[in-house]
Amino acid sequence: MADRKILMAGTAIAIVVLVAGAAYLTLGKNEDVYAQCSTSTVAGGMDSFGTSFTLTNQDGDRVTDQDVFSKPSLLYFGYTFCPDVCPLDSARNAETAEILKDRGMDLQTVFITVDPRRDTPEVLADFTDAFSDEMIGLTGSEGEIAAVNKGWRNYFKLNDEEDDEYYLVDHMTNTYLVMPGNETVEFFARDEPPETLADRTACFIDATT
Repeated sequence: MADRKILMAGTAIAIVVLVAGAAYLTLGKNEDVYAQCSTSTVAGGMDSFGTSFTLTNQDGDRVTDQDVFSKPSLLYFGYTFCPDVCPLDSARNAETAEILKDRGMDLQTVFITVDPRRDTPEVLADFTDAFSDEMIGLTGSEGEIAAVNKGWRNYFKLNDEEDDEYYLVDHMTNTYLVMPGNETVEFFARDEPPETLADRTACFIDATT
């Protein structure tokens, strides 16, 4: 009887060790899957970027982050009245998506406004259509937009003290790579050309296939 108890205890310990080992290997794999692709180092890590949300797309439909990030996405925060930076960055992101499309990779582009007062769904539709039929534009209430920008640690400031119609907006110009399930894995500066951005993005997509 004593030998049987010892055997059973040993078997239980072995099962615990195996389960713990499998969990460790799985966790390690998930943590390292993008290691060869990532070059960005930020305080808090890439996990500190992102938040859940419900916003309004350019068609007037209410959508969640899970609806939007159903595929790898280049996410950019800007505004349609932006004189040069936002159009150039949006065009670069759309071109990146086209380059990867030619390689057989599915990448979408997402534009979230920092200026919801002027950027209605109709205005966003005109803006996104200028770059790609597949670009998603998102707006919402001032509170919703403030919250989603905070989630991605994106600074912006409306300069509307003297003119509440033709004002400009200060904002960051990073583009974020968000994987399905709302997982932000990298961000890119605006000086990255589309070919380089496509190569870097492809590394992340390849790592999950």
